[in-house]
Amino acid sequence: MNTSKEFKEAYFNYIGSITLPIEVVHSCGHGGDCTNDIIECMQLPEIKAELAEIDPKQLVKELEEYGAWDETELQDHNNNLERILWLAASSILEELD
Repeated sequence: MNTSKEFKEAYFNYIGSITLPIEVVHSCGHGGDCTNDIIECMQLPEIKAELAEIDPKQLVKELEEYGAWDETELQDHNNNLERILWLAASSILEELD
């Protein structure tokens, strides 16, 4: 029985890459509101470890590039981690199509 997981990477300018299991990509990158799925996936040990490596200041720089959030919104690091997980999953999902 093959129990190995498939992983995919999303690449960013300021924070490098984020590696996600394919099931997390599908859970967090689908159409519609992904908030609950993202919060749930952020509790997974492999996702916690991946997100813990991200420098908060570099993450803000990364998200500023998108122009979707203002300075006040970007002050909450946990919300920024949710945003980057969603962006990573969505980016990978687009590549898979």
